[in-house]
Amino acid sequence: MKKNKLMSIVTLLAIVLVGTSACANTSNEAPTEANPSKSGAVEGNNDGSVDASASTDGEELDTTSSDQSASEQKTQKDESENSLSQYSNEQIEYARVWLQLGPNQDIDELNVRHIPAGEPINPDDDTSADYPEDVIQLAGSRLVDGSVTYSGNGDGTITVYNVPLRWDGNYPAGEDFYLDILANTKRVSIDPNEDEKVIALIKLINVQQN
Repeated sequence: MKKNKLMSIVTLLAIVLVGTSACANTSNEAPTEANPSKSGAVEGNNDGSVDASASTDGEELDTTSSDQSASEQKTQKDESENSLSQYSNEQIEYARVWLQLGPNQDIDELNVRHIPAGEPINPDDDTSADYPEDVIQLAGSRLVDGSVTYSGNGDGTITVYNVPLRWDGNYPAGEDFYLDILANTKRVSIDPNEDEKVIALIKLINVQQN
């Protein structure tokens, strides 16, 4: 009788131990199934965090690309505005000649007058000799600005005629006076000068119509 009772107690303890062990195993495995951090969150992320991150990165790339494009356009615009390629050879020549030979550099207008060959050097004097070639007369808007009268030679040089913008004196001066002017022209090599200065002066050019 005592032996049977003892066996019953042993069996009961064994059952309790087995149940306790099963509960412990169940408890250890449960977080793996329920814990989002261990159940494939990267693969099954349903809160949109991955997509939002990708969208943000895309927006940042688009913004950077847009900024670069705007910067490149501004650079191209600045280069275009500061390039002599957008101006004619004649405009560049007028500006360079004045920058090198103009009596007054502080002008508000650069007037350009084309004088054809055969025109008198001094229209107010009947004894005046004529220009043997087409010439260009550059002048500011004021007498104090002075003038430059020349012909282009097409090789980076010009022939300068020593004539004033306005003739003052006693006339008729006689043809020899004007022939002496023609005999004493000066050949001058024109420097390129700085592009910025050339462009600034080109913007002041006013070509006069005869």
